[in-house]
Amino acid sequence: MTKRLTLNAEKRKTIADVFKAHWESEDNPKRQAHLKAIENYNHAREITKSLAEKVVRAHQPQEDVDTIRRMTQKYNRAGGELYEDNCFYFTQPITKVDDEGREYQTENEEHVKFDLDDRDFARSYYRDEINAKGLNADYKLALQDDYSKRNPVYYDMESKVEKFLGYGSRNDSTGNTLYHTDEWENDFKLWTIGTSYCHSRQFKVDEDTIKVFQMYNQAVENVKLSHQQLFSYVEDKMSKLRLGLKSYRYFDQAKLLADKLGVPLNESVLNESSSMALSIYSPENLASLLEDKVELTRDQKIAIAKGLMQQEAIN
Repeated sequence: MTKRLTLNAEKRKTIADVFKAHWESEDNPKRQAHLKAIENYNHAREITKSLAEKVVRAHQPQEDVDTIRRMTQKYNRAGGELYEDNCFYFTQPITKVDDEGREYQTENEEHVKFDLDDRDFARSYYRDEINAKGLNADYKLALQDDYSKRNPVYYDMESKVEKFLGYGSRNDSTGNTLYHTDEWENDFKLWTIGTSYCHSRQFKVDEDTIKVFQMYNQAVENVKLSHQQLFSYVEDKMSKLRLGLKSYRYFDQAKLLADKLGVPLNESVLNESSSMALSIYSPENLASLLEDKVELTRDQKIAIAKGLMQQEAIN
């Protein structure tokens, strides 16, 4: 009679990770919605960049910019000010009526930015890439707005994700490493007449134009919202799964659940940690690690430690 495989905390976590990967696959409608939101944003970004340049140049023609540049070369700041920016304020004058029926003039305002200053957006946009690096792009969403839950693990992940994206101090003394924040900062800029203070430069537009800028900002919000919805969908299932796995003593119980839900689960997955350690230390990979100074992920380090302990036990 085949001996039943007993579960422990480590095996339960490995099994849970299999379920999570299944629920986050591209077949998941929430994941599809997130990918679509990113695609829509990319499309809106190109349209908005073109329109922003058209509006700015209508208010500040290139010949005026060139004139100010010649003046500053001759008279320094006394000749005027120019600033190359990717931040813009667009306004649409409108008439409103107050509670007493009197008309008054006001404006709709849209703040449009083309950099990666919005960290929530950055984590959402690069979620797959962040997670592929062994990091957790969902660490802030896991708080569920309860900031009392922030602990050393939270701050450690925050630091690692921000470092990956390019926020904060840089370890590259050569300055040759191009981070995502650098790519976005330099992707689109316009020379503008005025100071570096973005809000000091406001460009008036009509109703149709302001709607395009509103569409762009909504596309930004949709990327963040779809990320949150994907996380909530998966986390709701995972919280129930973790409770269920705690009550399971044997692998075949988890296997039965997986079969019912269409999740591919085999005993071999429980041995992947040791095999990962072996693959990491293959001659080819070890040479790459030593040559390129690649930092191991937390899971890889754990896998190596387990593999060494298993080998010591055998010896």
